[in-house]
Amino acid sequence: MAENPRSAGFATGVLLPSAALIIAGLLLWQLRHLLLLGFAAALLAIAFSSLAKIIDERSGIGWYLSLLVVVVAVISGVAGFSSLLGAQVTGEITQLARRAPDLAISIGNWLGLEDPWRWLEQQARRVFRDMSLLQGISGVSSVVYSTLIETLLVVAGGIYLAARPAVYRGGFLRLLPPNWRSRGASATSEVARALRIWLLGQFLAMIAVGVLTTLGLFALGIPSAIALGFLAGLLEFVPYVGPVISAVPALAVGLAESPTKAALVFALYFAIQQAEGLFIAPMIQRKAVDLPPALAVFAIIAFGIILGPMGVVLAAPLTVLSVVLVKVLWLEETQHNGDRPDRVSDRKPASETGR
Repeated sequence: MAENPRSAGFATGVLLPSAALIIAGLLLWQLRHLLLLGFAAALLAIAFSSLAKIIDERSGIGWYLSLLVVVVAVISGVAGFSSLLGAQVTGEITQLARRAPDLAISIGNWLGLEDPWRWLEQQARRVFRDMSLLQGISGVSSVVYSTLIETLLVVAGGIYLAARPAVYRGGFLRLLPPNWRSRGASATSEVARALRIWLLGQFLAMIAVGVLTTLGLFALGIPSAIALGFLAGLLEFVPYVGPVISAVPALAVGLAESPTKAALVFALYFAIQQAEGLFIAPMIQRKAVDLPPALAVFAIIAFGIILGPMGVVLAAPLTVLSVVLVKVLWLEETQHNGDRPDRVSDRKPASETGR
């Protein structure tokens, strides 16, 4: 019995590509955590490359030596911070951890919770349940070890990507169909530019928020001011959600002192966030990409639901990536084809053009 050519063409042209897309989608979903680690490494590579480019242009020592200077400087900076303030921050964090049960109980009583410490334990288990890559080990040590391993992977990946960015970019573009490569090159360049500016702005915001919070808590006489300021600066990387999370332990410590201290701590955090929103955030939005607050908040929630805790941490740069890709690959193409909304009203109906 002869095979129907139409059925064979349908199977080859529709079913096989559809099955391949479904399999690829399922594979990417299973590897989503690894892909997030790769995206974090790419962010680090952009930061390293930006600094290395400045050094190379001003000194002329070559790309690899410039990158080596950047890596050594970053490692030295982290080591210097750890030696100067690491013990202080660690001690204050330990002190906060020891006071956590009492703080949780006092806040729970204030909020009307029957067993606040048990409620916090349940929420912590839910948050960290899917965070580890090492599924065979359980407990807190699993999270610590896997986080350390993942951090080392991100740093190593960032260095390798920064060492030869053109090679990896060219390899990615060669995976695209020939007629897509020009737009792909434009999109990758625009994404790298936007993320570079966003990273610079976030770095400045993190330093400013961390320093101002520490000084403000010192002035208010709040215990563990350095640890709380360090936490505020670190969580500033996650817009809107991070500052709220960082304020919780500070409010808890202030409430343990007195309701007046808690009110002053709230006013301090609110004032710092308003100042950050007035001076630093506009610079990021003007030069990188304008992210409306509602879009940023819902993006953080969406990425958190889909990708877990790491999705929350990387939600802002992922949103920048998504907005730039939509702008370059869709909106600019639509405008190039003359389908802008302001042109729609100028088109005459077919009945008029046919006269």
